[in-house]
Amino acid sequence: MLVVGAGINGAVAAASLAARGVKVALVERSDFASGSSSQSSNLAWGGIKYLESGEFLLVNKLCRSRNHLMQHYPSSVKEIRFLTTIRRGFRMPPFFIYLGALLYWFIGACFTKSPRYLRKKDIVRRVSAINADSIVGGLEYSDCYLPDNDSRFVFRFVRKAMEAGCCAVNYAEVKSAQLGTVEQGESCWLATVEDRLTGETTQIRSRVLINACGPYVDHFNQLIQHETNYQHVFSKGIHLIVDRVIPREVMPEDKVLAFFASDGRLFFVLPMGPKTCIGTTDTRVDSPTSTVSEADRQFVLDNANEMLNLPRKLTTKDIIAERCGVRPLAVKKARESGDDWLTLSRKHVTEVDASKRLLSIFGGKLTDCINVGEEVAQIVSGFGVGAAQNPVVWYGEPPASDKKVFLARAAELNIDKKVKTLSGEPLSERIWRRYGAFANELLNAMIEDDTLLEKPIQEIEYTRGEIMLMAKTEMIITLEDFLRRRSKVLMVMSAEELIKHPGLRDIAKLLFYGSAESKLQDFIERHTQ
Repeated sequence: MLVVGAGINGAVAAASLAARGVKVALVERSDFASGSSSQSSNLAWGGIKYLESGEFLLVNKLCRSRNHLMQHYPSSVKEIRFLTTIRRGFRMPPFFIYLGALLYWFIGACFTKSPRYLRKKDIVRRVSAINADSIVGGLEYSDCYLPDNDSRFVFRFVRKAMEAGCCAVNYAEVKSAQLGTVEQGESCWLATVEDRLTGETTQIRSRVLINACGPYVDHFNQLIQHETNYQHVFSKGIHLIVDRVIPREVMPEDKVLAFFASDGRLFFVLPMGPKTCIGTTDTRVDSPTSTVSEADRQFVLDNANEMLNLPRKLTTKDIIAERCGVRPLAVKKARESGDDWLTLSRKHVTEVDASKRLLSIFGGKLTDCINVGEEVAQIVSGFGVGAAQNPVVWYGEPPASDKKVFLARAAELNIDKKVKTLSGEPLSERIWRRYGAFANELLNAMIEDDTLLEKPIQEIEYTRGEIMLMAKTEMIITLEDFLRRRSKVLMVMSAEELIKHPGLRDIAKLLFYGSAESKLQDFIERHTQ
């Protein structure tokens, strides 16, 4: 079968099916996870805000999915405390919201730390940097975050799919697809795919076609002239990355500060190592292609300045990087356009045309990814393709026993004493989380060659050895692929800073060898236009 689109939905579909013995091709017109799947808040949460709209079944499903991710990705999906403040005049009193957090905890099977009600003086004592002028109370509760970025988490599933035999290709665009027949008379999909780097085309024949194009699902269905009952509407979300706004001496433990913005929606101040990520907006837009506007920036900055006691107000000059993505929301085509925007469900919908053996995946959230993969496998099993009905575990980190052996060996070799990380996290823990099955290979290389422990750029958390391993195993085609998606370098250093840094040329050489200079120039031209 052919899976079109390698965001979170396409990646889990490919991994789930390939692990079950299905012959899978996964193609992505840009880089893996280059769209909405690289623009999130880096949270894996159960959707506490959906309680207000009464979507209890969705919250239950997301909480169970979050718990499942925590169990199977203990290094990559970690619990974090959210500190929420309620201001005078808010539509609900603080204790009522605390009761909602208790309900959320129970719906989540009490899997995380329990919520705690906070009085105003408790909040001030815990985080003095919060502006307490109009606070009447608040609470703490738990959800999860990704220590690395969302697109890197998506790539884990691409890697899993390839390990199970999937042919996964980035920078390959499906130009056309139609139902045809083969010699035996059985119908199949015939797709023409263009290599966007060379312009060459090839044809892929598949019994099943999965449209996992994220925000571009509707566009792809139009391309193949397929009518659906569902369609997407779009919500733009942006984040601004600035230098860390609350020093560690003021807030030693990483917490997500959750406020209700001036328009009543949830608003986060998220830790990102030495930086802070602030957002998000939730603005209805008409297109899956969107950009950050001046109004967006000002909305985020104004709310941050209002809610925090900062030594000086944040301005646009403090912005290091921006994220801008659209959330594709699934709605029935007959639905009235005048519906309340915030009441639209955030759950995914998989629409199936069994006569064509065609699946279209609308919506979706990173937290719900395992459910999407299982659901796709169940649907495909009804088509009689391969061994899709066989239950298998197609996700998760290597066993905890493997990690224990790896960490013991790293400790014996004193690897953590040789490299001090900016975050304080031991290098061995970071290597295990990021590279899993390749961790021992990287450790062996670092022991044989001490220069692999050096960092081309001191301000980022990547050694020469890591970059060389990624060049070998992670299908990096452009500098942007590494700097923005396999890592979050472009989230902690501005493109302008990177271009001036001599270490960027070293990174290009480690990634691209003989073509390093042209790749570097492509990046410079892209970011100096």
